[in-house]
Amino acid sequence: MKITEQIKEPIAYEMELFEKKFQLAMSSKVALLNRITHYIVNRKGKQMRPMFVFLTAKMVSGGTVNDRTYRGASVIELIHTATLVHDDVVDDSNKRRGFFSINALWKNKIAVLVGDFLLSKGLLLSIDNGDFDLLKIISVAVREMSEGELLQIEKARKLDITEAIYYEIIRQKTATLIAACCALGACAVVPEKSKTVEKMRKFGELIGMAFQIKDDLFDYTEDAIGKPTGIDIKEQKMTLPLIHTLNNCSPKEKSWLINSIKNHNKDKKRVKEVITFVKNNGGLSYAEQKMIQFQQEALHLLQDFPTSIYKDSLILMVNYVIERKI
Repeated sequence: MKITEQIKEPIAYEMELFEKKFQLAMSSKVALLNRITHYIVNRKGKQMRPMFVFLTAKMVSGGTVNDRTYRGASVIELIHTATLVHDDVVDDSNKRRGFFSINALWKNKIAVLVGDFLLSKGLLLSIDNGDFDLLKIISVAVREMSEGELLQIEKARKLDITEAIYYEIIRQKTATLIAACCALGACAVVPEKSKTVEKMRKFGELIGMAFQIKDDLFDYTEDAIGKPTGIDIKEQKMTLPLIHTLNNCSPKEKSWLINSIKNHNKDKKRVKEVITFVKNNGGLSYAEQKMIQFQQEALHLLQDFPTSIYKDSLILMVNYVIERKI
């Protein structure tokens, strides 16, 4: 059994029901919109976000979910999908998970409007049901994701990212959404002000940090064709292996690295040299060490919860995040 199937097993029924509710939450009277949302639903990814919502809810409640749990999972997926549709427009990206993106098939104007539609659907689903506590969790996540993206753009121009700023960027850009999933799962079944909600939010944040560092490491590892990808370097993205190397090499090496990233990032040979330099100077092992640190902190937060199949699945999920191959 694939590890993702194993993780999903204790919530298989909930995930099936969620799919139906999610499709309903996306429906519209406009035929064009329904065609596009149908396309989105049929090309879904691993669905890690709703899985986090349901597993968290069942672990903290001793195995129960309610209507709020389903709405929380639908809202986070609606808003996450909206941000992906908008991201593809911003990045001028034609592909998403190997399929054509919305903007590639229906052009930018329609893609932006579809993103807005999904965002408003998410907000209304919460408002119509009085789930203001859940809405607050999600709204904070959306604000932070936007701030994280903008902070990264601002810093990428100067390439002056410190390790602390890098953690702040990935906390906002990636970790905040997974944190929101876990907080939502808890908040749907226990009182909003409960320490459990904050504990699970922190748990999600730590997994999100480990997840992003793992993504950074993929840029330096061999891909399916056996060549390092170097995409982040080509896009002048400052990731942890590179930041660590920049902060721990001689001034001469540092200026060569910065010059390579700024002015020679399209030169395959030079990119390969940068990858080798980062590897040889401990950039990868340092990033791996930090990733494992975040993973261990996340696992530590689960210790006090009673043993259950939901807790086991969450532990599997935490380990999957740092062991995945894609």
